[in-house]
This record gives sequence, C-alpha cells and structure tokens, in this order.
Amino acid sequence: MTSGLTTIGFDADDTLWHNERFFQLTQARFAELLADFAAPEHLHDRLLAAERRNLGHYGFGVKGFVLSMIETAIEVTEDRVPAPVIRQLLEAGQDMLRHPIELLPHVQDTIAALADDFTLLLITKGDLLDQERKLAQSGLGDLFDGVEIVSDKTAQTYTTVFARHGSGAARAMMVGNSLRSDVIPAIRAGAWGVHVPHDLTWALEHAQPPQDSPRFREMSHLGKLPALIAEIG
Repeated sequence: MTSGLTTIGFDADDTLWHNERFFQLTQARFAELLADFAAPEHLHDRLLAAERRNLGHYGFGVKGFVLSMIETAIEVTEDRVPAPVIRQLLEAGQDMLRHPIELLPHVQDTIAALADDFTLLLITKGDLLDQERKLAQSGLGDLFDGVEIVSDKTAQTYTTVFARHGSGAARAMMVGNSLRSDVIPAIRAGAWGVHVPHDLTWALEHAQPPQDSPRFREMSHLGKLPALIAEIG
C-alpha cells in the first residue's frame, strides 16, 4: 500500500460500465417519435432544459430522464402528443432499466488488483434499484467494502462518505468520468480526484478540469490506476 492513501472511491456509470450510450440511443428514438413536431437539435435543447430543471424533483437516472422526455413531448406538441408516443417512451425507459451490464476495459483486473490493499468504495448517483441491479450484474460487488448511492455528489458528500468508510478525505481518492461530479467536489473535500474520460458524457456533467490543483490527475483508462497510485505514493 502507498503511504497515506487508504481509500479509493469509484464512480459507476461510464467509469466501470457503459451507460450513457443507452441514454443517447433512447434520445435518438425520442427525436424520431417527435420528428413531426420539432427538429432534432431543438428537441435536444428542450429535453436538456427539462432535465436540468427536474434534477431537484426526480434526481439522476432513467426514471427522471423518461419523465423529462414525456414533459418535453407535451410541451413541443402543445398538449397534443399522441398516446402511442407516450407508451413508446415508457417502453424505452423500461428497456433501459433491463439492459445488460458491459464492463469497460481493464475494470475487472484493476478493481481486483487494488482490493487487498485499499478500502474500495462505489459512490454513484441514480435510481437506487437500477444501480443495485447493475452492481449485482457486474460481478464486482464482492470487491467493494462499501456502496453509497447518493442523490448528488458534493464536497460534503465525499467528506461524509470518506469519513464513514475510510480515514478521511485527505487519505482518499475518487475516480470517475465526470469532472463535475467525481473529480472537482472530491478535490474540494481534500481528496485526490482522478478523471478517466469517457467518449460519451452527459452534457450536464461537463466542467473545466482543475489543472491548478496538485491533487488532480487524468488518465486514458482505468488500467493505469495502479501505476498512478504508486507514483503519488
């Protein structure tokens, strides 16, 4: 074990397994269904606006996404959205909640390699049942010492989680694909923040990298994490 670092937190969606691509496929289907009422780019902007304002009501995850699609459909059709369209949007959401888990490259080996030497935590946002399902299907569940499914990821979230499961944020690291949720607030809490970019990242998770922070790191894939840990140790 490296000196100092005791605890490593991992994001789930698009850090350990694919997720955003299912949202984008469903959004493409949404655009097809509403093609007679709005251009795709306009529909995209309206849906993103709905998702942003609904976060406080529905939180993150598939269910909030589906409700935001339905709300947007009602708005752009001026209350004339056909019932079959609503039904297909609901069915699309149910399909998303059933999609099989596909781990990203290097995930299994990296998590297993670190499990004996560090306290490993899964720290994720989203629907409780959906995230529990994905973790169970991933085959990674037994490798984590703690699982936290939270409503949002803030500096206080990380302060609390790393104190509860580890020896505090100063001796912890958070690894994820979202600068806004996984990296920046973890660094603000006093932890290391490691960005592992994913080709597809939800627009509301974008942020500028904190290049001026000595505790910020970025790597191209999770397989590089053990070497990074050794380097900073």
